[in-house]
Amino acid sequence: MELRQLEYLVAVAEEANFTRAAERVRISQSGVSAQIRQLEHELGVELIDRSGRRATLTSAGAAVLEHARAALAAAGAARQAADDVNGLLRGRLAVGMVTGCTVTPLFDALAAFHRVHTGVDITLTEGGSDQLVNGVRTGETDLALVGTAAEPPRGVGSFTVVSERLVAVIPPGHPLLGRTHLSLREVCAHPLVCMPPGTGLRGVLDQACAAQGIRPAIAVQASAGEAITQLAQRGLGVGILSESMADTEHGRPAAIVIDDIRTPAVLAVIWTLAMSPALRELITRCRAAFRLP
Repeated sequence: MELRQLEYLVAVAEEANFTRAAERVRISQSGVSAQIRQLEHELGVELIDRSGRRATLTSAGAAVLEHARAALAAAGAARQAADDVNGLLRGRLAVGMVTGCTVTPLFDALAAFHRVHTGVDITLTEGGSDQLVNGVRTGETDLALVGTAAEPPRGVGSFTVVSERLVAVIPPGHPLLGRTHLSLREVCAHPLVCMPPGTGLRGVLDQACAAQGIRPAIAVQASAGEAITQLAQRGLGVGILSESMADTEHGRPAAIVIDDIRTPAVLAVIWTLAMSPALRELITRCRAAFRLP
């Protein structure tokens, strides 16, 4: 008894016609008939009643049909299990991260994955958040660390890593230095040093400015938080960062929360919905590295 014989029996039973069954399994009608005849010979019973215009199951055929379907389902599950294992032994993963955002848990997750699954090739590229989100949605990128405004993007799998308020990084000797509260309009009365368009932080800033009808004067754009801090420290403008990105220790500029920007800047891990076994495993590693359930 062979799996293909059981497959042909199911096809004939469901199509009630040898010709349609043959088209479905993509072999000749004579091939289907011959294989079912051989199965009947092995079982010692007639499975198909061929006396009418429709091919119908005999009572013995009906009894065998249930087991034929179960056997085919079991075989399919075995193939899937093997494919899952192979997917973790070989293949590739395209990973992206927002430019200038050094988040060590992502690196820890990639290292932990690679130690176990050395046969999977990993590529890591940097880019703007909008570009990375589009890459994940199209399947060009499997997983990415991106910045967004308020919440992770739709149409992808995701979990949030950080959700923080925006702060103004005040240069030494600046008129705003020493203030404990700042509004967006007060901050935007001065040149700004901020992230470029397409980043999550810039998205939050642009949305807030548009809501208040403010046109900020952007003095310098930089993709890395450290660069923005350094530029602000040298007096090129007021830096705009999230709370954790504004390192104010060791003589760094002061950072003050911008009171009327309530939309948080979100850092999130996102992934394509068409998941491979390797991607599922990497997501598990990412959750562990970021200490998420």
